Amino acid sequence: MVFEVLSTPGHLISLAARGFARLSEARLKPLGFGVGHLPVLVALQEGRADTQRDLARFAKIEQPSMAQMLVRMERDGLIQRTPDAADGRSSRIALTGVAQRRLPDAVAALIEGNREALSGFTDEEAAQLVALLTRVIANLDRIANAEASPHNS
Repeated sequence: MVFEVLSTPGHLISLAARGFARLSEARLKPLGFGVGHLPVLVALQEGRADTQRDLARFAKIEQPSMAQMLVRMERDGLIQRTPDAADGRSSRIALTGVAQRRLPDAVAALIEGNREALSGFTDEEAAQLVALLTRVIANLDRIANAEASPHNS
């Protein structure tokens, strides 16, 4: 019975996530990116966020972790900060030209890795997997938010 825990969706998703992370890291490293950079790169490229606070919210990570990542990304020449004209305590973050030029190759490498990982899946099966995982993530977010908020007894 205890062995059955190794075939639960949670365990299998965890194994898949680690496998994807290893594959992605190996393919992104030569481009100067890490898997953790992806939400930041996407948010900045698409104009969805440009402050540390908004990037942390977009990436669903804590502010201190985002601050550390941004320091490393700035050191590596992937982002640049400029003072926020409206709020002197804050700064606006943008991708550097280097990051913008490398990003298409990074996206292509990740898409290829996903294609390889889903080898043998039909397009419909791949779409169903994405839909199911999206629902699992939404459920987990809902549970986490409910547990983080004070209970009304």
